[in-house]
Amino acid sequence: MSMKNQMDYYSPPTDSAQLCKLPIVRFMHFIEEHYKLKFDSYRSLHRWSCDRYDDFWEAVLRFCGVLLNTGYSQVVESVRIDKIPKWFIGAHLNYAENLLYAHRNADPKKIAVIEAKSAEEFSIFDYERIRSDVKKLATSLRAEGVSAGDRIAGYLTNSYETAVAMLATAAIGAVWSSASVDFGTLGVLDRFQQLEPIVLFAAIGTTYKRKAFVLVDKIIDIMKGLPTLRRVIVTNVNGTDMPTSLKSDGRCVTFNEFLQRSSNIENFRFASVPFDHPLFIMFSSGTTGPPKGMVHTTGGTLLKHIEEHILQTGFLPADSILFYTTCGWMMWNWLMSCFFIGMTLVLFDESPLQPDPHILFKIAARHKCTVLGMGAKIYEEYVKLGDCPAEIYDMTSIRMVLSTGSPLSNACFRYINNSIHPGAVIGSISGGTDIVGCFMGASQLLPVVEGECQCSYLGMDMASYNDKGDPVLGIQGELVCLKPFPSMPSQFINDPDGRKYRRAYFERFKGVWTHGDYCCMSAETGGIIMLGRSDATLNRGGIRIGTAEIYGIVQQFDEIVDCIVASQKLSGNTDERIILFVKMASSEQLTDSLKIQLKQRIRTLMSPRHVPDMIVAVSDIPYTISGKKVEVAVKQVLNGEKVERKTSLRNPEALENFRLLE
Repeated sequence: MSMKNQMDYYSPPTDSAQLCKLPIVRFMHFIEEHYKLKFDSYRSLHRWSCDRYDDFWEAVLRFCGVLLNTGYSQVVESVRIDKIPKWFIGAHLNYAENLLYAHRNADPKKIAVIEAKSAEEFSIFDYERIRSDVKKLATSLRAEGVSAGDRIAGYLTNSYETAVAMLATAAIGAVWSSASVDFGTLGVLDRFQQLEPIVLFAAIGTTYKRKAFVLVDKIIDIMKGLPTLRRVIVTNVNGTDMPTSLKSDGRCVTFNEFLQRSSNIENFRFASVPFDHPLFIMFSSGTTGPPKGMVHTTGGTLLKHIEEHILQTGFLPADSILFYTTCGWMMWNWLMSCFFIGMTLVLFDESPLQPDPHILFKIAARHKCTVLGMGAKIYEEYVKLGDCPAEIYDMTSIRMVLSTGSPLSNACFRYINNSIHPGAVIGSISGGTDIVGCFMGASQLLPVVEGECQCSYLGMDMASYNDKGDPVLGIQGELVCLKPFPSMPSQFINDPDGRKYRRAYFERFKGVWTHGDYCCMSAETGGIIMLGRSDATLNRGGIRIGTAEIYGIVQQFDEIVDCIVASQKLSGNTDERIILFVKMASSEQLTDSLKIQLKQRIRTLMSPRHVPDMIVAVSDIPYTISGKKVEVAVKQVLNGEKVERKTSLRNPEALENFRLLE
């Protein structure tokens, strides 16, 4: 990636007084003083953080002010990453207590949550209120006999009540897992039946694209599929009575009624749990098999999140963040940890694009958000719209724009910089549910380079391996992590011997974590270009090609609104043919002339190897519920293989478009 147009993008401040205000610079000075070191760059700090990862993570814990109830005898076990070491052995803490009281001296009237229904319709909850509600709900859960280690599930919207439910669960040491209401019943049960939860929080209804949806029948079906349930707490009731079909089941109670059962919270005590005590169970997408349940620890999750929030993105108590997510995506869990800093979280659960494609900009402007984030797919839609929200709304408060879920194209980088807030830090962050956090992303110490994640995160010893297992720079390779980090899953559920865990990350290359992403690491900038999932990469004559490279070029054509590329094995041939599927804009046709233009541009901007063998128009492109293209499922259909888990797809019927070429 060249450095052209670099001055158009964010560059770190050169004034020493401004630099010293950045949390990462203060952290750097903290390390220099404590260890008698001197760092001359982010790269030198990063190298130390990986070589001395035990000292680094201990420094993060101290610098960020994590509340521990006991000390620890060892920072981390001295074993290789594939042995899944334990961290901060002997330490006890509580996740909810840290989120709500790490900033205990802050103004209790500071706004904690703004729950937005629209730009002008919203509810406000301060830190005093959320602290009180969490304690009340946690006390009521304890009165039901729920205790540390019990599992609680949520089928919910991204709302204040959902945040309180999760924090109350953590407050008593119980284990939380959530699915969004856009999951179908089978998709929910694929996940929650593995949990065997004793409590279910469930949203009685939701709205999307300004249409109301009643979820009572889904809740009943989910309850039938979860025989371990002792209590069902219904949210989003809005003061109305529960339907008789739920009220007649003695296990069901409204959120507000359950909350008010315990008004005496003066002597409430947060459960003090070990550092490696389970906090969240997160599930994989399930597109290539049953969803894998990953157990994330209390201390590991907290420490990883606050390292990212405080050191990488430089969040401050004065910040307010609008990150568009559902509670079925790991970014929701990541977002909740912003409470640790004392920030304001702006929650929005409606459609980000229909019927109002500017709704996120309106909300961000109305509440003067300083951080805006969403999936890369939404930015792609904004690029197609072609307008400039910075000229319509007051976006001057935004200092950082985040993107994740899939690689952020060059066109999206330019759109964010030119049309949302020129000069804002553009953080293309990348990680996954597997680590409930990021391997790489943003830094205020580094310039933004178009098309790149700015850096590997501190403490994350990242490399790109070729097929032989050698580290490579400047060419495509497999993303790997060489050293342990706190937010590794402690285990998979229903995996007593750890075989599924090892197969997921440690089979490809011995002794390192293979994440399943394809990338290119720049020797010049230290940044990383993400190229898509490894299992979706294309193979042309033994050369692997990342799908994101092709998508970035197709997005330049206004006639095409979406696309997906996959490979198909040919009978009697060891090679594959590459097929590009395109969804045309309304009133547009895929003509021979357009096919020629597409192939010529791909050949010119990438290489002859990138040119697809076929270009085919389809009516729709399949996505997961969290908004990711499912190249693997398309590849399975093309090669006559069975797609096992369609319940994880938002639009499984779209797969029928590809059966014509089986």
